Amino acid sequence: MRHVTDLPVETTTEDLWIPLPDGTRLAARVWRPVDPTPVPAILEYLPYRLSDWTAPRDAQRHPYYAGHGYASVRVDIRGSGNSDGYQDDEYSPTELADGVAVVEWLAAQHWCDGSVGMFGISWGGFNSLQVAALAPEPLKAIVTVCSTDDRYDNDVHFTGGSVLAVDMHAWAATMLAFCSRPPDPAYVGEGWREQWVDRLEHTEPFVHTWLDHQTRDDYWRHGSVIEDYSTISAAVLAVGGWNDPYRDTVLRLAAAGDDGALRAPVRGIVGPWSHQYPDRGLPPGPAIGFLQETLRWWDHWLKGADRGVLADPPLRAWISESVPPATVYDELPGRWVGEPSWPSPHVFDRTLPLVADRAADQPEVALWTTAPTVETLAGGHPVPTSWLVDSPSHTGVDAGRFFPFGNDADLPPDQREEDGRSLCFDSAPLTQPLEILGRARVRLRLTCSGTKGQVVARLCDVGPDGSSTLVTRGVLNLSARHGRDRAVRWTPGATEEVSFELTGTGYALAPGHRLRLALSSAYWPWVWPQPGDAVLAVAVGDGALELPVHDRAASHPPVEFEEPEQTPPLGVVFGEAAEARPERRVVRDVAEGRWLLEVDPRYGGTRTYPDGLEFTEDALERYWIGPDATSARTRSDWTVGLRRAAGAPLPEGMTGGWDASIRTRSEITCDDEHFFTDDEVVARDGDEVVFERRWRRTIPRTAG
Repeated sequence: MRHVTDLPVETTTEDLWIPLPDGTRLAARVWRPVDPTPVPAILEYLPYRLSDWTAPRDAQRHPYYAGHGYASVRVDIRGSGNSDGYQDDEYSPTELADGVAVVEWLAAQHWCDGSVGMFGISWGGFNSLQVAALAPEPLKAIVTVCSTDDRYDNDVHFTGGSVLAVDMHAWAATMLAFCSRPPDPAYVGEGWREQWVDRLEHTEPFVHTWLDHQTRDDYWRHGSVIEDYSTISAAVLAVGGWNDPYRDTVLRLAAAGDDGALRAPVRGIVGPWSHQYPDRGLPPGPAIGFLQETLRWWDHWLKGADRGVLADPPLRAWISESVPPATVYDELPGRWVGEPSWPSPHVFDRTLPLVADRAADQPEVALWTTAPTVETLAGGHPVPTSWLVDSPSHTGVDAGRFFPFGNDADLPPDQREEDGRSLCFDSAPLTQPLEILGRARVRLRLTCSGTKGQVVARLCDVGPDGSSTLVTRGVLNLSARHGRDRAVRWTPGATEEVSFELTGTGYALAPGHRLRLALSSAYWPWVWPQPGDAVLAVAVGDGALELPVHDRAASHPPVEFEEPEQTPPLGVVFGEAAEARPERRVVRDVAEGRWLLEVDPRYGGTRTYPDGLEFTEDALERYWIGPDATSARTRSDWTVGLRRAAGAPLPEGMTGGWDASIRTRSEITCDDEHFFTDDEVVARDGDEVVFERRWRRTIPRTAG
């Protein structure tokens, strides 16, 4: 990483309030040139507190853009950080309407020339797409990183129509902890406490809304730009990572740009990265000069300078080489390819049938299994000659983190134990490299013993030593087999054709390795188990894996990126955690047949800021499962503290310092017919409890 101090333009920084039409004020920080000549503005619009939580990250990039002749603006959305109002949900109509108003306000400032860009990662990438779909006239271009165009099937709530237990729970708990944090008196004044209590009184756990909508209804269609790409007229640079759950959005946006569904020009980049900006150097690398790359984009669309962005391939993708399984890689081996369109003419479909016996004279055209066949399913249901899929409830404990952040325990470990809990189909050892680029699809003729169930597919790279590296995976809730917008129960013992896609990947298996397809009926805690513990049967001879094979010999234009550079770090001092514990720990109670997965998400930890703010953050997620589906249980505990000692910058009249803290607890349990949510917030000013509330809800299991 190169820290740049000799930027072309001298800059200044200002904290200000952006007024909205209803009188609400949003907290904003602006980095811009000292020279009064108007320049384009670039907006990052988030709920993650510009005055503390994102301040270290903001310091890496906003001054960089300002130093190259832009007004770079970071805004806290309504009800978050130091902004007025209440936050009622993620990507609500109010949030997006406010975003449009902010874009128009920026364009009207004396230091802005009327052109605006918008960027962000995750939440900020989401609302960049969503605000662009509302088409405010000043918004000319966006950069959306690790974001989604489909809020139902490619976000943190559902996957394949199944409840995404690991993040339906964990992200709702995280947002409860964020929404409960106080505004900072150093910015809002001595009325901070009244504003905080008012905010807390209007807080409602997001999980209630998310579990109230278990199919893809109008709630999820709102903000899902996949519904109508043609509403977007701003140029789109979409960036993602193969180790981020949102990478399929980049592929879909690139395809929408190619086929004209999206009116604006689109360019896509997918690297090896986790859920991080790709210049930060966090595992897995290699990192790229992301700020330089985005500066080319801004210069072209906001300043009219020809920086060659339209000559870039529509999709630049990283293809990793075979690696042994590990939970972290500093850098992955591989190469960049530039595809002339997406879908690419260099990618062709190869269908690999699922068979019982390997054809010796055609070793690479089928996947075969040694599993015994059956003709009767649980409950006595007769089935065609089939292989059973009846996975233990704890299958999935080695799935890794849904949102890898570059931590040491994020990625899936060796999959051999998971494979042993699944029905596996293997290729013969490969005689030449097999390069995959895109989304594979699984087709099965399936029988289910119950009315509900789900099937999970994993693709793995099996080395000569038997080690199994996860390549990609996919989920289908059987009730969603006819569409995510409805829940159709299965007739017990019935046989149907089903198919579903796996998430995209760029991966090259080495000669001597085998490709494995593993099928399971459970995947805890990623997927909340369906009631009934149904057993599945896969019909012999009727299934296949459809694989997007990339022509390794195809000619590609060279893809090169500069080395990462950023502006100097903020000078935050990070402290040690109060309690040393593993990032990820699995505990098995052998006698009871119960499993516990404990996760320390390590979002930020304890730190001290240059202005004297002492920030502490501790979170622990826990996931329990026993032998049956209704034993599933989740719990998340957060403790957050914000403190300034006496004498630190505070409003006049506050002489005793500032010491605010919150504690939250969030739990989900279930029975066959319901989810039960239990959330609690306790907020303190010093030792005084200023707010305490508990929410308990019973929510019918309509599809989840």
